[in-house]
Formats: sequence, structure tokens, C-alpha cells
Amino acid sequence: MASVLVCSSPLVGHVTPMLSVAAGLVQRGHDVRFLTGQRYRDRVEDTGASFVPLPPEADFDDTNLDEAFPGRIGLKGPKGIRFDIKEIFMRPGKAQYEAVLATLTEHPADAVLAESLFMGAALLLSQPRSSRPAVVNCGIVPLSLASRDTAPYGLGIPPMAGAAGRLRNRALQTLTEKVVFGPVQKYADAVALDTTGRPFPTFFMDWPRAADCLVQFTVPEFEYPRSDLPGTVHFVGPVSQSGTKSAGETAAELLPGWWEELDAGRPVVHVTQGTVANRDFDDLIRPTIDGLADDDVLVVVSTGGRPVADLAGPLPDNVRVASYLPYDQLLAKTDVLVTNGGYGGVQFALRHGVPLVVAGETEEKTEVCARVAWSGAGINLRTNRATPEAVARAVRAVLANSSYREASGRIGGSIRTSRGVDELAELVETIAASSPLRDGAE
Repeated sequence: MASVLVCSSPLVGHVTPMLSVAAGLVQRGHDVRFLTGQRYRDRVEDTGASFVPLPPEADFDDTNLDEAFPGRIGLKGPKGIRFDIKEIFMRPGKAQYEAVLATLTEHPADAVLAESLFMGAALLLSQPRSSRPAVVNCGIVPLSLASRDTAPYGLGIPPMAGAAGRLRNRALQTLTEKVVFGPVQKYADAVALDTTGRPFPTFFMDWPRAADCLVQFTVPEFEYPRSDLPGTVHFVGPVSQSGTKSAGETAAELLPGWWEELDAGRPVVHVTQGTVANRDFDDLIRPTIDGLADDDVLVVVSTGGRPVADLAGPLPDNVRVASYLPYDQLLAKTDVLVTNGGYGGVQFALRHGVPLVVAGETEEKTEVCARVAWSGAGINLRTNRATPEAVARAVRAVLANSSYREASGRIGGSIRTSRGVDELAELVETIAASSPLRDGAE
């Protein structure tokens, strides 16, 4: 039996995949503790893991990030990433690190499993391997590792082949580290020096490279190829491959009365903004409704937990709305998914072979949307606030061109054969068996 500490920032999109990790490890008989925000206590305990609360200075209410962090309003692309990294993820790093150490002192672990934006785990890497557990980075966002074959993370720029591409990437990497994210790196170093007495172990975007193991929650077909990919990287596929509900939350108790209309023959277009970036339906839901009002399609809207009544304004005859919908059943009937590009939701759509129209430029969404277009699985609108005309053109193009569904289907086939949590658990078990901190007792 391995002893494992799972760590996550207190955000639903970060906690949810780590809950699947915790549940899978518990089911295999491992001793699991889960360090995250108080809001998630019940969900953690439902997995069978022991809940460990983050200290108040590292905890916040993620139900309205713009209210919790008003400085982020209106920011997108690199500016948005700079703010989020510094204020939401980097600032709590010291308190996270101290909470990790306190938990490990009370209950030693063989491995610390942390999602990619949990900076307390990155700071733990300042200690020599002989005096700390293995740190396993869990890739809940697109792979951020710098590479000669890719543009820097956060710019949403797809790969360019050949020597010209590598020259471009090298120049962009320098620009990114020294200029675009230079102030954030300076702040990361200050946090690390104050916490551990050492600078941040890497360029902050690249810290997963320093982890003992990097487990990416997708398949290679949905990630840019890198000839210099470290051997520590393992693609295991999504960790939540069945039973996932609309936007990763609770399913409706009963199917809506209009459910049978999904089989009436009209193409089904599903649109959602998830459960976090859904405060303003004018970003994507309303443009989809308005843009397709006269098309012979059925537009199915999920409000991501918000009351249906919050969707103001008249609804065309071809629109059906619910707060939550069962994704396993819905995506099997969906012809196009319109979404702002959350990593987990996109993976689930691909698993079902559904092509996408994506529009998102906050959090990890810039990079997710870029990969949707690069992989051929959909169209990237390259905006955070789409127009009805742009959405309608993109949906019509995806419906008319079978290549998008074929590309999504190819990726989905790989996802369906991936092993997810089971493969991750086997990696953890191998790490635990060779841990220098073990005393030989099981």
C-alpha cells in the first residue's frame, strides 16, 4: 500500500480531475490524503480519501473568480495568464508549501500528486530527492513544457515545422521568459526565496519538467509533438472517462421532457460555458442561440448549474435549455459542441468523437482551443466573446465538412483505449516501491 498526498488549488476545474485520481487510488487500496479548499470537503470524503484543508491564506471561493480577484476582469491571453498565475496560483504558494510540509510531518507519504498550478508542490522540488517524497505532476491543462518544437505556452500559437519554426520558437521563448512573463518569474523567484531560501526551481511555466514524474491527462494525438520530450512524461488519457456529467458536475435527476427531440433527425448543436466562466452568457451561449436561430438544427444549452431563468431574452423555437445534462448520453447524440474550451470538457467530447467550435482565451483555454484547431477536430474562433455570425459560420462549416468529425473520432479512439487512473496508479505504485523514505514496512 502506498501513502499518497493529493494536492489541488481550490478551483472546480482543478479539483474535479484530482478527485478521480484520489478515488482510483483509494479503490486500489492506497492511503490517500487530499489537500484543497474547504468547499470541497464533502466531495473529497466521498472518494474515500482523508480531507486536509488548505490554510485560509491559500483558500478562496472559486464560484466567482472575478469577484474574488477583481483585477482579472477583462484580461485575456498573456495578460490574463500573467494575472492568474501571480494572484490565483503563485501568491498562495508559500502557504501551500507550508501546508504540504505540515501534512507530510504528521503523515509521511511516498508521493505527492499535484495538479499543474499547485505551486506548493513546485516549491517542494527545492528539497533534495533523498529528503522528500516523489513529486508527480498531474497534467490537468495542456502540456506547458518548453520545447524547441513548440511556441511558448500561453500564446496559443501552433507548431511550425523545420528550422524556421525552431528559430521562431527560440525567439518567442526568450521574449516570453524575459519580457511577457518576466515580471511573473521575478515574483515567483521572490516567493520561492521567501519560502525555501532558493529561487524558483525553473521558469515557472516549466516547473513540471523538474517533477519526478509528469502524467498528462490526454493522449499524444491531442498534444503537440516534441522531439525533446523528457522521459518522465506519460500520456495516460483523461482520468474521468465515464459517468461525467454536464461541465463535470451533478447530473439532472430526470431527463428533460424534450429529450426525445434529440432523435428527431435535426443536427444537434450543444453549447456550454462550463461551470466557471459562465457568468456572462453573452460570451458564447447567447451568440450561439442567436446565430443559429434560423438554422434547421436543435440547439441544446447547458447553463452549467445556473438557473435556466438566468438566460435572459426570448428563445427561438429551436432552442432547449437545462441547468445540467448527462454528458454520456448527450454527446452520443451531439453533432457539434460549442464550448469555451475547458480541458476536461474538450477531452470528453473527443472521447465521443464530437467535433467542436471553441472560443476561449482565459485560463488554459487559449492553449486548448489552439490544439482543437491544430488537431483538425474543430474550429477555433480565437476570441473570448464570439459574435452570432462567427459561431453560425463555424457550426455550418463543421456540419458540412466530415474531416472535423473524422479527426475527433481518431483522437476519441485513442482516448477510449487509454487507461487513465489505472496507469497513473501503476506509476505511483512503482514510485512508492522505490521510495528512499520507505522504512520497509507495508
